[in-house]
Amino acid sequence: MQSHFPVVIVGGGQAGLSVSYCLKQKNIDSIIFEKDSVAHSWRSKRWDSFCLVTPNWQCMLPGHPYAGGDPHGFMQRDEIVHYVESYAESFQPKLKTGVAVLKVRRRDAERVFEVVTSAGTYTANQVVIATGGYHTPKVPRMAERLPKSVVQLHSSAYKNPESLGDRAVMIVGTGQSGCQIAEDLHLAGKQVHLCVGGAPRSPRTYRGKDVVDWLDQMGYYDMPIDEHPQKESVRSKRNHYVTGRGGGREIDLRQFHLEGMQLYGKLKTINGNQLEFQTDLKQNLDQADDVAESIKRTIDGYIQKHQIDAPTEPPYHPVWEPETEPSTLDLEAANIGAVIWSTGYHTDFSWIEIPAFDGKGYPGHERGVSAIAGLYFLGLPWLYTWGSARFSGIARDANHIADCIALKHKLLPDHAAKAVNAVALGS
Repeated sequence: MQSHFPVVIVGGGQAGLSVSYCLKQKNIDSIIFEKDSVAHSWRSKRWDSFCLVTPNWQCMLPGHPYAGGDPHGFMQRDEIVHYVESYAESFQPKLKTGVAVLKVRRRDAERVFEVVTSAGTYTANQVVIATGGYHTPKVPRMAERLPKSVVQLHSSAYKNPESLGDRAVMIVGTGQSGCQIAEDLHLAGKQVHLCVGGAPRSPRTYRGKDVVDWLDQMGYYDMPIDEHPQKESVRSKRNHYVTGRGGGREIDLRQFHLEGMQLYGKLKTINGNQLEFQTDLKQNLDQADDVAESIKRTIDGYIQKHQIDAPTEPPYHPVWEPETEPSTLDLEAANIGAVIWSTGYHTDFSWIEIPAFDGKGYPGHERGVSAIAGLYFLGLPWLYTWGSARFSGIARDANHIADCIALKHKLLPDHAAKAVNAVALGS
């Protein structure tokens, strides 16, 4: 069986599929190794009511743009899974699912890469790491101090309100997942306690359009990272919270509070049933609102500059202000039976035994091209633009990587070809 390929792609999500498609267009042979199944993260690491927060028209995988009847809607989880699966079916890549990549290393003497998998060892002239940047759920060590009677799960494991029984739920973290899960539980009638962090929020619509439409018209999604005011630091910024639920709307935590959701500052310490919070709730709510208002001001400036006829909107006024901030909470007294940690992910590239990383273990690259000849990264947040880790920008990145691969594409020298052909599958 074939054990050497011009290109090995690690990861069969939208990034891996996209670069495989682009390489196929260039008649460059490649194979994808995917440890689970196509669209696994969308299928298994999203809750039942999950939907996109960006409009469907932004789903632009190379050769497979959104073709449904609701371009300004927001696909739900099962529709997203179908979209990715149908992409793979549309061009039939060479794909091995259920095969985990255990190690990637360089055979310098033969100028090839060695890819050790759960199904044997392969070699390649070039390798694309398309596993994204969200690998291991991040849960703070203080979680160990919660009582055993409290159910704990990371946001990636949450499915639906019914799975958490009839007691109250605490959510720690207000990124996109935390706020959307809070909304899901709140709409189901659950008593929700939410620790509000420093994530920004975004308007959903403004002056007659979805904000995404405005930002696209303004060229924001085409801005490369080296032109962004925050440069590379933007890669570590939290995503704005907003939702596509119900046709798309803003998430206003202040309004949720008026409807019964309990809000706190950041979680500070845990001592059994006793929780202590920072008194930064007002600060965090105000900062989130400031970001939303700054987005509106930017749109206002664009409208004015280009003399666009657009309806006006009244200024934003908070519907609620915290007069006092709770600093402690007794879990038992509050009848909290579950805690959901919406605290993000760690990256883990430890299985790549090649010196291509910075001091924090993050890939060093220029538009996904590493300093190691033939090694590439794809699907990372802000790899090049805002859309690099999303359906909207992956085509640009995948085409660029495919172009770079094509420039280096060539047959292995005879002595190296003999060596790699001697590597048996399963060795």
